[in-house]
Parts: sequence; structure tokens; C-alpha cells
Amino acid sequence: MKTQMKMPRAPMPAQDPGERIHNFYEVALGYTEDMAVLEAQRCLRCKSRPCVAGCPVGIDIPAFIDAIAKGEFESAYRILRRDTVLPAVCGRVCPQETQCECVCVRGIKGDSVAIGRLERFAADWHMQHVTEEASRVLSNGKKVAVVGSGPSGLTCAGELRKMGYEVTVFEALHQAGGVLVYGIPEFRLPKMIVQNEVELLVAQGVRIALNEVVGRTVTVDELFSMGYGAVYLASGAGLPKFMGIPGENLKGVYSANEYLTRVNLMKAYEVTSHTPIMKSDRVAVVGGGNVAMDAARSARRLGAQVHIIYRRGKEELPARREEVEHGEEEGIIFHFLRNPLRILGDSQGWVTAVDTIQMTLGEPDESGRRRPVEVPGSAETLPIDTLIMALGTRANPLLLEATPGLDESSWGGILTNSETGLTSRAGVFAGGDVVTGSATVILAMGAGKRAAGAIHAYLKSK
Repeated sequence: MKTQMKMPRAPMPAQDPGERIHNFYEVALGYTEDMAVLEAQRCLRCKSRPCVAGCPVGIDIPAFIDAIAKGEFESAYRILRRDTVLPAVCGRVCPQETQCECVCVRGIKGDSVAIGRLERFAADWHMQHVTEEASRVLSNGKKVAVVGSGPSGLTCAGELRKMGYEVTVFEALHQAGGVLVYGIPEFRLPKMIVQNEVELLVAQGVRIALNEVVGRTVTVDELFSMGYGAVYLASGAGLPKFMGIPGENLKGVYSANEYLTRVNLMKAYEVTSHTPIMKSDRVAVVGGGNVAMDAARSARRLGAQVHIIYRRGKEELPARREEVEHGEEEGIIFHFLRNPLRILGDSQGWVTAVDTIQMTLGEPDESGRRRPVEVPGSAETLPIDTLIMALGTRANPLLLEATPGLDESSWGGILTNSETGLTSRAGVFAGGDVVTGSATVILAMGAGKRAAGAIHAYLKSK
């Protein structure tokens, strides 16, 4: 045990920063088999299993790690698949450091076990070594419609399919995956990984209907008339927020959603792409979350000098620590405790600069974080040619407007029972960002899994 306690955490191999700023290939390269076994052996096999309680989808973490430690990699993958339909995705983008790894006993006096990296290893090992026919569960004759093919929708669909339901996922875009394909860059989550996970669900019997904007091409009421016994709304929160400052209508000002969609889904970085995007020299990104980091690191790969403007300090950055470290390695310049005042432009209507002001942290606000307060007389001008707003998102009002009887939450999303996802309309459930606002992939998956159980109970009762 003493030897085990002294074992250092296995580092993750990664592309060299000087090379990766010129490509969109995945930054983290993954564990080898030997690295994975060594890291798995650091697990203390705690009887209390706090890591399981810290996982929003309840993965049996000690069991899959124990299988890896024994070299039983396919068994580890099978254990993962019992509780998650997206293990290769979660292993890459889930904020384990604030969830399962945060409560790992090893983390009390050192580094926690690299749970996320081991999850990624097991999922990748399976994809590289195992080819098999997906097993199909016999239909129970009942149909469920899922609106949105992001992490919450895919999770709900996968869980319901396991129970025998005939599930159709209605996706507004031309490719399934939701935020996983339009929001998260290739260098953090290769789209092949998402495609593989979606294809497995399809092979198990989940139907994906693309280019279907529920609320326009078909309504929730029409879905019920088509024989669906329940509907799960997981359309996300894709309506961007802006600051309302002068100059936001200038050319060269993007929402992070638009910028990342052009880069990720439309592959604007490729020479053959038909989707235009600014070939910028100096970019400013406003915000400090994972979306801000994704936009900044994408702009860096497109050849720009990139500045992040964040109104709080480095300690308050909500982005994952690993993403911040990667951004620093890639030469992103951080301006902490500063906030934009106005965006300046030229006579042709193009962005030329942004005026910012120094901030200081005052008393805590309603969220418990210290509120940023302007410091008078501290304005500075930062020359730029592109500005990206990464300030969070709101729910698109389309579904609420097109679905009579749905109650709206205080922030503009869909109001639900937090335990079941049931809305104010019988048979209509909702979860993920359309309910909570912008959150993490794994929290959206947790909502989808809970909703699947509630939908099952609801349809059994009928």
C-alpha cells in the first residue's frame, strides 16, 4: 500500500504546443496500455466509493478501473457502457476535476486517479480493437420522440432503447451530435469519436431524423398524433448572449456559437470549405469559460494573436484547468480583471479596437462569487480586428412559443420537475441546457438518463 500511495499520476502525452497551433488534430494523445495499467493501479479500491457518488451518470468507476489494472480492457469498456452511452466523449470533455476526481481519496494528499483519462483509454481501446454487431433489444411497441441530438438527447435515446422503446431523435441540423459537433473543437473532441458513438446508437435501433426543426417542420402536438407516447425536449441553449455595449453590430463581431459552428461543423479552417470566416490578425475573446477557451484556441490555430478578456481573476476562471494550461502553452494572452466598454470600428464598419476598463472584486453576488466593480479612470484600448463574445447562451424561444401549455423558467428555459424532467404538459419531459442553461456535457447526460427512467415509469403507468 505504501508503494501504491507513492506512485505519481501518469502524465498524458500531448502534441507539442509549437506544432499544434498550426493544426486541428487532437491535443491529448491518450494513454498507452502500459500507462493505463500503471494509472489504474493507483486506485485504492475505497469501500466508500466517493467517485461513484461524484459522477452524474453513476458509472461504476472502481470496477472499470480495476478491470484496466488487470489488463482486461474490453471488460472495462463493457462496465462503462452499462451506465453511459458516450464513454469516449466523456473521457475527453467531462470536467472530472470538479466531479469524480474531486472526491477521489487519493486527491486528499496528492493527485487523484486520472479517471477521465482511463475512461477515454477504455473507450478508445474498444474502438481500435473490437468489431462486433450491436445487439438490438426487442421492441416493446411504444414510441418516444427525442428533440435534439446533443449529449442529453442521445443519452435519453440510448437508455430508452435499452428498455425496448422505439426512439426517434429529431435534429435540426444536418449532422447529429448537437454541441458535441458544432461547439467543441476537433482538437479537443474529434468528430469521428462523436460519429462512432452515434452510429452505435443507430445500430442498436435508435432512428435519427436530420433537418427537423421541432416547432417549425413538426410540432410537439403533431408528434403525439404520430403515435409517440412521450416527448423529451433536449434542444439545448443555443441563443447567444451579448453585452449590449456600443459597437456590437460592427463587422467582425461574432458570438462564440457562430464562430465555433463555422469552424467545427462547417470546417471553415479547411481550404475547400465554402463557409467564410475572418482570417484575423488580432482576436479578442470576451469570457472565461470552456466556450471562450475553445473559441480562443480555434482562432489561434487560424493564425491570429489571441487575447482573452475576463472580468474576474485567474482563480475565478470557470474553464477547465487543463484547457487554460493548454491555452497558455499555445500563446493565448489573458487580460484578467478587465471588461469591455465599447467596440470601435472604421468608416467601413469593421472592428478596429475594443476599449476595456480595469475591474476589482467587490462583495459577493447572488451566485456567491465576488462581484466585479469598475475602477474609474482605468480605460485602455486594445487594437483588434475580430471580437468573439463568449458570455453564455439562452434557450431558443421557438419550442416554448410553438408548444402550448409549457411553463417557462425564470431565465427563459423550460420549467421542469428537477428529479424527473417532467414539464407542465403530460407526457412532455425536458432536460439539459434547455432547462438549466449552459452547463457541462455530463450534467446534460445525467438529466437525459433520469428523464429516460421517468419516461419509462410514465409509459408503464399508462
